[in-house]
This record gives sequence, C-alpha cells and structure tokens, in this order.
Amino acid sequence: MDVDTRNMTPTNLIDKIVVPGDVVLDLTKMENQTIKLGSGLRQDCDCISVLQAGKLRLSKPNKYWVESSQKRYVPSLEDTVLGIVVEHRSDNFLVDIKAPNLAFLPVLAFEGGTRRNIPKFETGTLIYARVVKANGIMNPELSCTDASGKAAEFGQLKNGYMFETSTGLARMLLSSPTCPVLEALGKKISFETAVGFNGRVWVNASSPDDVILVSNAIMRSEFLSGTQQRIMAEKLLQRLEKV
Repeated sequence: MDVDTRNMTPTNLIDKIVVPGDVVLDLTKMENQTIKLGSGLRQDCDCISVLQAGKLRLSKPNKYWVESSQKRYVPSLEDTVLGIVVEHRSDNFLVDIKAPNLAFLPVLAFEGGTRRNIPKFETGTLIYARVVKANGIMNPELSCTDASGKAAEFGQLKNGYMFETSTGLARMLLSSPTCPVLEALGKKISFETAVGFNGRVWVNASSPDDVILVSNAIMRSEFLSGTQQRIMAEKLLQRLEKV
C-alpha cells in the first residue's frame, strides 16, 4: 500500500517502514529545533528524505536515522564503531570500519596525544572509536576520545572475541533501555561488550565458555521479541550450568 507522507509528522512515522524518496521531516514546521541525521537520511532543501528502506528511528531528543539490517555500513557523525587497523602512516592510522572507504584515525586523536606518545598499533589491532567526520565522498575520520577530549571507553580492545552482525542488530544492542538479551545475561554472568554501529561486536569475559555463550545469544537475538530474547538467554544459561 502506498503511504502519503507529505502531511505526516515525525511522531507518527517513528518505528514505521519508510522507503527511498519518502519525506519524513518538514523543516519549515520545526522552527528553532536542531536535529541530527543518522544513516539512511539526507536533507533536500527544507525536507529530510529517505535514502534506504527500513524503519525510521528516533533517539531522543533529536537524532533520526533509518534502521535496516544490512552488512554494509554508511558512516554517520558521532557513531561509535569497531575498527581494524590496516596500515600505519606518519600522520594517520588507516582503519577498516566496513564502510566503502577506509577511515583515517589521526595519530594525535587520543587523550593527551602528542608526537612523543603515539600509540603503536600493529596491523590487525582492534579499536573502539568515534566518527567525527563523515560524508559520501571523503574518507571518514575517527577519534579515540569523547567530545570533551577524554579517552572514556575508546581505544584498543584487547583479548575477548569480535564478530560481525548486521547494522540493524548493532543498533538494537545499543538501544535504550538495555537490550533484553544483554539484560538477561547480565543478571547471571559478568561480561563486557563494545558494540559498533558498523555491525561489529566485541565480547570479553572471565572464561571462554562465557564469551561463547554471550556471543551466541547476541547472534541469535536479531529477529526475536524482547520476551523471546529473555527465554533464549535463560535456556543458554541453563545449558552452561549443566556443563
């Protein structure tokens, strides 16, 4: 069924399926409001239109994006990503973030970064970073600091296990409140995760069995409801207890 979005408000399109060409926001009706655009959307004069099919999402108060389960990642400002270092140059690390182009990570884009303390990342090093520059033509740029210049949780991820997912699952894991599968697992075992909007997930725990369990639970959760995620997690935990 065709849906006319011209007279729709942003509120009643949230969590609805949208397709390329749909107009989801009329900026002339949103005076004195600053909005942030994520993947799948672009500005055409006074309108925000859709670039890819999926569900329109809103992260309050003002960030909109289109969520779709795809392997390819389109960088967007302020996205957190898991990257793999592929080359070290004099001024930048070249980093694979599953995007069409490699990303630049300046050697000084770290807390207290100077020429005297440049990180010694080898090829293959896994890092957690933030997208600070992104457009459809140039290489995206990363930083291993938050907006205030602090390292926060960014930097090299050591040990643990990294696997790839769709971008849709990654966004589900990063959603608020806590994703049901992570909440259910966290009540029984201790683990840590780093999730990138680019469809990469890193898991670390005190034992290999826990790492495997958490990773399997996450990979199985993409198309499950919240209740189904909790049931699945409980079954996996029961199997672990019997071992």
